[in-house]
Amino acid sequence: MKLLGIVGSNADVSYNRFLLQYIQKEYASLFDLEIIEIKDIPMFNQSDDLTDSVMIQNLNRKILQADGVIIATPEHNHTVPAGLKSVLEWLSFKIHPLQDKPVMIVGCSFYDQGTSRAQLHLRQILDAPGVGAITMPGNEFLLGKVKEAFDDLGNLKDEKTRAFLSETLQKFVRFIGVASQLKVPEKLPEEDLHATGKIATTIADVDMHADDWVEQASAKVTPVKGDTYVELDRGILTVDQINGLLKSIPLEITFVDSNNQFLYYNHTADSEKMFAHRKPGQVGNPIGDCHPARAYAHVQAVIAALRSGQTDRVQMPVPTHGPDKYVVHNYAAMHDEDGHYAGVNEYILDIKPIVDFYLKKTGQQLTGGKVDAVSGASQKAAAPQVDAVSGASKKEAAPAPVAPAMPKVDGVSGASKKD
Repeated sequence: MKLLGIVGSNADVSYNRFLLQYIQKEYASLFDLEIIEIKDIPMFNQSDDLTDSVMIQNLNRKILQADGVIIATPEHNHTVPAGLKSVLEWLSFKIHPLQDKPVMIVGCSFYDQGTSRAQLHLRQILDAPGVGAITMPGNEFLLGKVKEAFDDLGNLKDEKTRAFLSETLQKFVRFIGVASQLKVPEKLPEEDLHATGKIATTIADVDMHADDWVEQASAKVTPVKGDTYVELDRGILTVDQINGLLKSIPLEITFVDSNNQFLYYNHTADSEKMFAHRKPGQVGNPIGDCHPARAYAHVQAVIAALRSGQTDRVQMPVPTHGPDKYVVHNYAAMHDEDGHYAGVNEYILDIKPIVDFYLKKTGQQLTGGKVDAVSGASQKAAAPQVDAVSGASKKEAAPAPVAPAMPKVDGVSGASKKD
């Protein structure tokens, strides 16, 4: 289970951060907790809309992808800090990732009452139209006299406090399971698998269906070739070196842009020898042309989940290549420097040689049972597998993906547009 912990303070030293770090460490066998900071997020200002900024979109995606959220709030003047309130304004202005998201509130304070008044206000905020979180009722974890609560290693000292925190966290995990049954997944926008639109990098006036699309497109834009240098974000390589590097990677790599046009694959083998039987003539095609119509629903679900930010990666084991291969198809969302969706990087590999090498070198072995696992591996439950479809294979339709449910979007913003 994947949880997101939000530090509700922008202070450099925060006991609420300490509390989340303790939870992250102490309950690692119960869930994976990623901690995120709000201290660098600008104050909400609808006249200076930063919804599409990297910081806001990154937070948006992380909340969408989490099974639940834990917010650790201080108490300032009997309420939540201005920084936390501001972040919630951003998350209810044009985007609504907390809608129907299970949330647990915790908090630390220097005083006896903990953060009781701040937590009460935070519950009201999370219930507001446009925010719409499903906040776990009761089970308030209020840590008072926090300066005395932690030892030098960052652990809670009091046994009763630890026991109560453990109880509330276990209840929250069960609460997430119950809340998930209440959600009705909202249908994601339809993907244009025929790439009828245009984006800034679309090469116009070249037939996408042409077998010689690469040659026609090259004549149109005269791209750099051969020993011409290309400046990358962390290096300078020639085009030939980039091609050689991509061909040397033991993966089948495909790039589909945000317009759903298939633009590249690393041509390391003939089509019949590839796991996904790509052909040179497919490059430039709309992604819909690379799949049979019966697979469109699966392709739609994968791309929509990546584009929406519900997940950054979809993985699918494909056993149809034979018992001597452990082939995994991976689909990773790509984003530009501003955090906007830029397309899909599909990479396919046979992990069996890697597994065999690892077992031989370490002396470990696969154990029996319904699901094989490597001895000594973590006892945490494995993440649910999400089915997907090969980026360019026309031969077989893959099983339908189990895409994460899109949070229901409330039409009313929690931050008034009139103020």
